[in-house]
Amino acid sequence: MTEQSQGAVIVISSHVVRGSVGNRAAVFALESLGFPVWALPTVVLPWHPGHGPSTRLTFAEDAFDHAIDDLIRSPWLSEVKAVLTGYFGNAAQPRSVARLVKALRERNPDLLYVCDPVMGDVGGLYIREETAVAIRDELIPLASVATPNRYELEWLVGGKLSSNAEIIEAALSLGPSRMLVTSAVPMMAGGTGNLYLSGKHALLAEHRLIDNPPNGLGDLTSALFLARLLAGVPDERALQLTTASVFEVLARTAKRGGDELTLESDASSLSTPMALVQMRHLMHPAQRPKRS
Repeated sequence: MTEQSQGAVIVISSHVVRGSVGNRAAVFALESLGFPVWALPTVVLPWHPGHGPSTRLTFAEDAFDHAIDDLIRSPWLSEVKAVLTGYFGNAAQPRSVARLVKALRERNPDLLYVCDPVMGDVGGLYIREETAVAIRDELIPLASVATPNRYELEWLVGGKLSSNAEIIEAALSLGPSRMLVTSAVPMMAGGTGNLYLSGKHALLAEHRLIDNPPNGLGDLTSALFLARLLAGVPDERALQLTTASVFEVLARTAKRGGDELTLESDASSLSTPMALVQMRHLMHPAQRPKRS
């Protein structure tokens, strides 16, 4: 990577004491690929809630907002080239972060902001609806890239998405110029895919589905894709590398029987993945012939 590409990234998401989700996954991935990280937790948990109940450490809304003010006034703010957001603990936090993104864009119009709207999965929302609304209304419109899973995208657009064509239409309607949708509809038997949309291209990256995966795959995907874009990697190659890295880490974790992603053992999978990924070009609405 060039010196120019190694700008700092502000990562704002949950922090767990044990595990590889939220900021733990994103910070490790970005730093492993050479990017300095400013990490701000939105909540602190002993472990992911999927492992069972634990104490949730939260921040007062005004204290979090004041911390954002500190970042906006920071003398080192010119170092920041990108922002990545994930899980939020309440509806006030996305509004505070929107102020930060806007302030950074005033200094650097080319700021890359990746919004991972961590809000739900197959079973529906797992954050309060008012927090999801704040993410949708305050942050999605500011995003350079949004990275929802299919079920989060369904909530964001208010409709069921049962095909990749419907995912493409929904993604284009939402607003960000680029979107990476995880848990897309696979075209290969026994697979799963990441569907990437830009102004003129629709790409599907597929790999073999592994049952009962540990948490943190979405956090890892967003961070790796951001890192590749910051390094100047073309979109299609960035999607391929990101998908290969995540699948490789997942496969190795599953082989070990781990209940958390084993990032510390698989750093090489982040930088130089060897896993095979099936890449497909899908029909983009912009490519459809116009009716006379």
